[in-house]
Amino acid sequence: MASATRKPKIGLALGSGSARGWAHIGVLRALDEAGIRPDIVCGTSIGALVGAAYADGDLDRLEQWVGGLTWKDVVGFLDFSLSGGVIKGDRLIEFFRSNFVDKTISELPLPFAAVATDLENGREVWLREGLLADAVRASIALPGLFAPVRHDGRWLVDGGLVNPVPVSLCRAMGADLVIAVDLNSDLLGRHLRREGPAPAGKPAKPNGLAEAVLDRLQAGIASLGIAAPGHEKGVPSVLEVMATSVNIMQVRITRSRLVGEPADVLIAPRLAHLGLMEFHRARTAIEAGRKAAIHGLVQVRELVAEDL
Repeated sequence: MASATRKPKIGLALGSGSARGWAHIGVLRALDEAGIRPDIVCGTSIGALVGAAYADGDLDRLEQWVGGLTWKDVVGFLDFSLSGGVIKGDRLIEFFRSNFVDKTISELPLPFAAVATDLENGREVWLREGLLADAVRASIALPGLFAPVRHDGRWLVDGGLVNPVPVSLCRAMGADLVIAVDLNSDLLGRHLRREGPAPAGKPAKPNGLAEAVLDRLQAGIASLGIAAPGHEKGVPSVLEVMATSVNIMQVRITRSRLVGEPADVLIAPRLAHLGLMEFHRARTAIEAGRKAAIHGLVQVRELVAEDL
């Protein structure tokens, strides 16, 4: 327990979850409105991106930007590559660097760290110094989708492979109480979308983002002189297979890590209706995060009061 002579340090562990990560903004809004402000912020993958903006005092601008994203904007950030991943990620990170965080981690007003994974040996890597945008880029490098990042002689990929909700990192940085946000708790069995006939009287509704992403990937493959495979009706697309596989992996790892390293408060927004790349549905994700955080506020207040 924290010393009775000082206010307990509150750590916030923001978990991985790709486009579902905009829910972290709603969580942060609800906590702030309740007067609960974290002293330490740690993030994995999309949690690192949102956490970096929050630690820099830039959450307002980030929320404004993501709230205006369209699926065409999302597709525009895709810079096709077959070197390490189908998306290099340079366009997204350069935009993030130039518009939100162009500084070192040590310059941030709040202590911050991100989690990545060493591709060679599978070890968890804590990024606590150096350029902030570089740390975020490494933490979000989802294998197969984003290209890995070279950092201090190591190839780094998404931290969600080893620590999807970085409670342990918060505690290592001195947090007495840890509020964790798990974006993947309700995903298993619900994300894979089955193709089938449209209801009577209603035309089939295409998924604009998924089709646009597939078109971009197929165009990139074709530019290299490689024949792109067709999509057989009823068979999950490559993006669906990738997304669902990532969901299974992260749910299993998260459950295991949280058993051994439990948070003091666990906030779990209901986000199974959001897809891996649906970054344009930020308002839906933010509202889900806010609702989930409000439900957890009573427990947060009780724990803070106990430690005073």
